[in-house]
Amino acid sequence: MMRSTIGLVEEVEIKGQKIKAKIDTGATRSSIDLSLAAKLSLGPIVGIRSYKSALGRHTRPVIQDYVLIAGKKVKARFNLISRKSLKYKILIGTGVLKAGNFLIDPKK
Repeated sequence: MMRSTIGLVEEVEIKGQKIKAKIDTGATRSSIDLSLAAKLSLGPIVGIRSYKSALGRHTRPVIQDYVLIAGKKVKARFNLISRKSLKYKILIGTGVLKAGNFLIDPKK
């Protein structure tokens, strides 16, 4: 499979909606803003996961859908959390990056 090179911020497409997403090689899992997921009618919830952060342990619902990144359609799992105070409403973690066989170029 050919590797596509992407940058640290990429325009992704979910359900026909184009959104800028933060590419995070330090995150295993991907996240999407709760309101954005509702607006795009994403779901259903496929699980509940426990997450550890600087604020402690939390449980979050997880949904599954397809995301288009650099022309590649990848099946992705997103945990739902409020990202309203963050610049990017979607964070793409290494699970999706590995599935899409992406190469990250920080200069791009």
